[in-house]
Amino acid sequence: MRPRHSLALAAASALVALAASGCAPQPESTGGPSAAAPGAGKPATCAPGTLATQAKGKLTVGTDTPAYAPWFQDDDPANGKGYESAVAYAVARKLGFAAGDVVWQKVAFNNAFAPGAKTFDFDINQVSINEDRRRAVDLSTGYYDVRQAVIALKTSKAAKATSLADLKGAKLGAQVGTTSLDVINQRIRPDRQAAVFQKNDLAKAALKNGQVDAIVVDLPTAFYITGAEVPEAEVVGQFETTGGATEQFGLVLDKGSALTSCVSRAVDALRKDGTLAAIEKQWLSEAAGAPVLR
Repeated sequence: MRPRHSLALAAASALVALAASGCAPQPESTGGPSAAAPGAGKPATCAPGTLATQAKGKLTVGTDTPAYAPWFQDDDPANGKGYESAVAYAVARKLGFAAGDVVWQKVAFNNAFAPGAKTFDFDINQVSINEDRRRAVDLSTGYYDVRQAVIALKTSKAAKATSLADLKGAKLGAQVGTTSLDVINQRIRPDRQAAVFQKNDLAKAALKNGQVDAIVVDLPTAFYITGAEVPEAEVVGQFETTGGATEQFGLVLDKGSALTSCVSRAVDALRKDGTLAAIEKQWLSEAAGAPVLR
């Protein structure tokens, strides 16, 4: 797969084009995690200028560093390029904030949904919605339906896997605190303990060096890694959705944030009017078919 090279458009122009796109909207989730995303404080209105944000007249958005493609481009969340950068600015527009009023803040992945007061209005960083996290933070309705995938070096035995059973004897790895690690422990249940990494960069290095046979990441990231960063690796397959619930990424907010319902309304409106589908088509279109591992 080849990496995305849609870097010529200015951020503002790209966002306007996305809003105007005629692409079909993503299907509404039925019974998935985004079906309920309550916020303790529900303002009477979400009208522009009425929201109590961290800084008056500004919207503070958090994400991790480095900011990886295809979710961001050039390690610069503020440029509007990449799926999550574009989504963040689209949500900001729905809330009444211009692009120049969005302030980006560096927030480590695990810190985003750890208990405690937040210094951002919302965080966007491929955080999957689940009930454990909802006990510590608020999560918006889902802005992306995701599947997890396995990457292995083309020369490895793991690359020939066609089922979950074929991976049980492999040395697998994933980033700490992620649903990717959950998939290894709960779905594959390997014979050996999974290797745990603080960053995906460390997981990729371990794969290249032969310290692990395969790593698990979300599907769009898997295609980007194999297309642009570790071309000697390939996407072995993806995991099917189980239990009738689709894994989704949600925006992270402080527990009981008065912004939660407004942010969720913004996400729902972007899904309904086709903006999320248009952004996905622009930045994640290569993350399409991959064999399903059962």
